[in-house]
Amino acid sequence: MNSRERLEHTIAGEQTDRVPAALWRHFPGDDERAADLARSVIDFQKTYEWDFVKVTPASSYCIADYGVQDQWLGNTEGTRTYLKRAVTRSMDWTNLRTLDPMRGELGKQLETLGMICAALGESAPIIMTIFSPLAQAKNVSGGESLIRHLRMQPDRLHSGLNVITETTLRFIDALRRVPIAGVFYAVQHASYDVMSEDEYRTFGLPYDERILDTLPDRWWFNVLHLHGDDPMFRIASEFKRVQVVNWHDRGTEPTLAQGRLLFEGALCGGLSSEDHIHLGTPATIRSAAREAVEQMNGKRLILSGGCVIPITSPLSNIRAVRDAV
Repeated sequence: MNSRERLEHTIAGEQTDRVPAALWRHFPGDDERAADLARSVIDFQKTYEWDFVKVTPASSYCIADYGVQDQWLGNTEGTRTYLKRAVTRSMDWTNLRTLDPMRGELGKQLETLGMICAALGESAPIIMTIFSPLAQAKNVSGGESLIRHLRMQPDRLHSGLNVITETTLRFIDALRRVPIAGVFYAVQHASYDVMSEDEYRTFGLPYDERILDTLPDRWWFNVLHLHGDDPMFRIASEFKRVQVVNWHDRGTEPTLAQGRLLFEGALCGGLSSEDHIHLGTPATIRSAAREAVEQMNGKRLILSGGCVIPITSPLSNIRAVRDAV
């Protein structure tokens, strides 16, 4: 089987020649230039031959042209620190304007994807990271401000979320010209640790549905990422265009065994990015991988971490993930 066949059979719950596997990471510094990010992603894939390629730009790529500024200050996950927000008071949400996906940071990502697709061809499906409007709004204003505006000035926040959603839809429309297999849709607020389910169904879910409902039919490999502790996992079944769910299954509920009863597609996980891949050993990774396969009865599993792997993870551990399958 090639990677596409392996993933398609996994999503369908059918037997495969082996369990598919993939890891992804940030490339701080390299992610400031299209050619450098493309080269890093290409080299990472050619080294380990993952079953899919998840392109991971800085989280600011979709909002930088609203006026946000950030910088990598050494975070081991490769994420940047936000130095300037575009929204500092609730009225600022009404000043946001839709962005042109062909220009600025969004245009740079299209250039990056073009180079990656040209270099890797059909050797493995390629998916692009798309942050949910609420996750983008958090980075536009800061997490505490977002929750305060959500509860005190909801109409103004909805105005901003509509603009962010429209920009995201325009970017997805531009992505149709690139031969990717789908998107990695990152949701950060569908978590009981962050807000109530009613709040998420008011400020998150309607915008998520607007975006996911427009994904092209030919995008057959769309991954939903539920970030954080205590995820609202049951909403995954409400997204009909999503074939795979990824979450921190090693650190929070549901477990893989519980998740397979709640979602009909494939589950992506089984390893802790921190405890296994960053701080563990090849032996602990092999043991965790065997346990994950057992939880899923050998089907519907894509072996991976719960999120990005730290950029300082031992190469022997990364190799161990690939060798485990």
